Amino acid sequence: MILMRIHSRLSFQRLLKKALLNINEDEISFLKREKIPFENGVEFQDLHHPYAYDLDIFGAHSLFQNLNRTATFIGKKTLAETLLHKATNDEILENQQAIKELTEKLDWRQEFLAFAKVSQDNQSSYEGLLKWSKNSGSTLSKSTIVLSYVSPALFFAAFLGYLITDNLVWVKCLSYLFIFNLIILGKFVKRIQLEIANSGKIDSIIHQYSLLVKKIESETFHSQKLIDLQQRLQFKSANASTHLKKLSELFSRMDTISNLITATLFNGTFLFNLHVLKALLEWKKEHAEVLEDWLMVIGEFEKLNSLANFSYNNPDFVFPTINSDYKIGFSNLSHPLLNPKTRIGNDVHFYPQSFMILTGSNMSGKSTFLRSLGINMVLVGTGSVVCATQADIHPLPVLVSMRLSDSLSDSESYFFAEIKRLKQIMDALEEQPAFVLLDEILRGTNSDDKRNGTIEVLKKVIAKKAIGAIATHDIEVCLTTNDYPGILSNNCFEVEIIDNDLHFDYKLREGICRNKSATFLMKKMEVI
Repeated sequence: MILMRIHSRLSFQRLLKKALLNINEDEISFLKREKIPFENGVEFQDLHHPYAYDLDIFGAHSLFQNLNRTATFIGKKTLAETLLHKATNDEILENQQAIKELTEKLDWRQEFLAFAKVSQDNQSSYEGLLKWSKNSGSTLSKSTIVLSYVSPALFFAAFLGYLITDNLVWVKCLSYLFIFNLIILGKFVKRIQLEIANSGKIDSIIHQYSLLVKKIESETFHSQKLIDLQQRLQFKSANASTHLKKLSELFSRMDTISNLITATLFNGTFLFNLHVLKALLEWKKEHAEVLEDWLMVIGEFEKLNSLANFSYNNPDFVFPTINSDYKIGFSNLSHPLLNPKTRIGNDVHFYPQSFMILTGSNMSGKSTFLRSLGINMVLVGTGSVVCATQADIHPLPVLVSMRLSDSLSDSESYFFAEIKRLKQIMDALEEQPAFVLLDEILRGTNSDDKRNGTIEVLKKVIAKKAIGAIATHDIEVCLTTNDYPGILSNNCFEVEIIDNDLHFDYKLREGICRNKSATFLMKKMEVI
């Protein structure tokens, strides 16, 4: 038994070391831009979300895949929900402080992730545990509880009597009591099976949850967010890890019901599984309300660890200053997922003018610039660092119409899908101001209709106090700035023809784009 305990401990340590090795190998290959060995969260994709699909929040090479350093289902889910919903200003500031602190705790973060990886948690295990905790059911009756103690006591009394007197009458009594105990258990077999239904390996997963929680409980934190999360793990003068460890042990003991020999022996003598059932029901009654909250704390830490890892990997990124004056400004803004060796930053400020009309030829960088704005505004809303050297931001909900697709299943065209998205944006602006990004809207109609529609959409968006940018190829749309000089501004990306080749510098300029590249490129490629 001693050797088995040593073996079990060393086997677990070996798993942890292998997990740590895997974590660092993955991180090195990621930083070398060889691969992105992390889950991409495609299951959280929502084509109707105001920006998730347009800004590549989920899927291959997405923001989620680059950020994700979670290994439990609740961690992955929490990170996904954080990227889909803007936090309040107070929550953003709390998250910033927590992320700053965790950024410096590299060893702790990696050890926490290693524990999570070893757990081999998945959605079915997580949801099965929550379903079990919320399925209250009835507790055992007082008569059953009394019987569960009296019958085994009589069995051992008869056994003791046989040992003392060596009278075979006691053996007959033992036989009857053994059978009687099995009959009692038989009445509760269905209830036991119901309690442990779909609980394969759940004892080991709960045990790993307890280790994750203990890792949180044993660390010293200074930021208020992390301290508050840590305090949520206190329950009835004991740590959550202690309660979870007990639950793991109860599920492990209940596994004996599936072994015919063990179940017969243990239950025929002292109704083992009935006592375990009683303890499980009592645990559920006392802890059902807090179990989900404990798991949410694990998810919060995995989310914050992911954002802290992002900060650690990008020391040149900054935490934005948060304001409430509807001012948004970035210095050296770029897209956080672009290669740092080649990405080009731009200064952009949405004050005093609050809305930008952006022009430029194809491939000049308009769409990438709009996505850079959108992605960084999403990061601001999580409390994360942003890809800029300085940022002063009023966090706003992000609304985007950039990349839609025909929905054959819904029998709607690209144009109708775009109209629905614009309607969604207008409805959202009725409730509160937002950061709006529009890229070449109304592409499914003729040029006059497109131009007039774009101008009217632009006027309505700025009338609703939106901040943001619209990209267009139509120069007449840019003339709208003459009517709203205090609100609208014209900016552009230019292209130059140098040595009979196109040259893009991807630098944002004031004014309207003058150079054209389409005709030149088609002639060069002998299209025309």
